[in-house]
Amino acid sequence: MTQPLAKQAYTKIIEMILSGALMPGDALQEAKLGEALDMSRTPVREAIKRIEAEGLVTQDGRFLKVRQLSGEEVEEIFFLRQTLEAHSARAATGLPAGQLDEIEARVRRLQLEGPGEEDEQRRVDDDFHRMLAAATGSSMIVATIDDLRRRTCMFDHTQVPDRFLKGCAEHLEIIAALRAGDGETAGQLMAMHVANARDAILARLKSSDEGSDR
Repeated sequence: MTQPLAKQAYTKIIEMILSGALMPGDALQEAKLGEALDMSRTPVREAIKRIEAEGLVTQDGRFLKVRQLSGEEVEEIFFLRQTLEAHSARAATGLPAGQLDEIEARVRRLQLEGPGEEDEQRRVDDDFHRMLAAATGSSMIVATIDDLRRRTCMFDHTQVPDRFLKGCAEHLEIIAALRAGDGETAGQLMAMHVANARDAILARLKSSDEGSDR
């Protein structure tokens, strides 16, 4: 039961950060959060570790304190992603048909069944983007894209729900271009896909700022 509870704790803490209930500079204290969420310390501790890995907290003495992504930071992350991932998509026309079949089937299953409770949407998304990055043959590109994606992965279907089905459809369009051997179109579609994700996150951050100002 620990893993589902840890995921619940993670989602709720992210919502608290984005809503302003936890402000930049606030310490993430296991006991206090556990009481607020009506959970034991163990799932809260796991959630905090995940949030730390994603860069939303910084170590300040003995405490982990909240930091919030700025719009400027999001713009920089997605500028780099757009450049690297469009390049990756253009390089991915040689992917075996079986690999494309497998990831397409998983995306279509998401469309039919929804994101699921066990992070299936995140796994499919990670595997799709990593598959294309790996097609470049560059371990540095793979690692860099992984790191950039980790910095905004808290903006999943729970935070930007309108992106879920749209993102699935965009993945399928990129796969179709790769099947056709059209790397240029795949690159253009990937650039738009990344830009659409960026715009959704910026809109979410703006709505969070407006909500915390009220």
